[in-house]
Amino acid sequence: MGFEDVGFARAEHMTPEAQRLQAWLKGGNHGTMAYMANHFDKRTDPTKLVPGAKTVISFVFNYYTDIKPDGEYKMAIYALGRDYHKVLKKKLKELGLKMKNVLGPFSGRIFVDSAPVLERDWARRSGLGWVGKNTLLIHPRKGSYFFLAEYIVDFECAYDSPMPDFCGTCRRCIDACPTQAIAQDGYVMDGSKCISYLTIERKEAIPGKFKGQMANYIFGCDICQEVCPWNRFSKKHDEPEFEPSETMISLTSADWENLTEKEFDNLFHGSPVKRTGYHGLKRNIAFLKDQNKS
Repeated sequence: MGFEDVGFARAEHMTPEAQRLQAWLKGGNHGTMAYMANHFDKRTDPTKLVPGAKTVISFVFNYYTDIKPDGEYKMAIYALGRDYHKVLKKKLKELGLKMKNVLGPFSGRIFVDSAPVLERDWARRSGLGWVGKNTLLIHPRKGSYFFLAEYIVDFECAYDSPMPDFCGTCRRCIDACPTQAIAQDGYVMDGSKCISYLTIERKEAIPGKFKGQMANYIFGCDICQEVCPWNRFSKKHDEPEFEPSETMISLTSADWENLTEKEFDNLFHGSPVKRTGYHGLKRNIAFLKDQNKS
């Protein structure tokens, strides 16, 4: 199906992860993302999300590419192609049918960043990598440019074990983050300072204190991945749906600044960029244009 790897973990209450999530929320690290505090029980116990669940099957799908837009404005590379939610969900539905042909009937639910599931923690529990200082899943031979997805099912499997943390004394991601969103010791992300949050999740105006710190990103951010030594092992994906259009790649700064709503709808139909919306994207561009002036 094109997935890079798969791992299996027992579906059970996530006690240490629940404690960390509670502390993270209490610290206000979710900014205006109030939904992160919703469905806490389901978020930390898959048996409440999927009754009868026995196994969380985790998948990783490579999205790395060295293709970058030509202009000065930048986007996280995962957003250059078609919306991964749709692409991966379609693949997993097809996989589910194949599984039932082999295993017989079973119950389960597919998740692609579409419900309160602690995806990185399940991937870590499934031996697909460790959660690094930048709070992303990292694999020692494959890097971190991956989408995550889950299939929570009602049958048992042979379960995998977590792998060690190989971040060591490295702090490149911490030092490289222009908004200082990563804690000085790593492993905690202040979402309210993250460029991805500011350009996508935050609906209000971007606070002026972030002027000069956005690194010309208008949607998402890849800085903590670009500096991560483990990403020297990243290889270009081979999924046609994630290839960017020539039009998007060739947009100049003036093209972005003069983008109309109709052009936005045509250009980003079926794209993750739809999440921020036309007005959100224009807000981001205007913020950068204003900071570059000053």
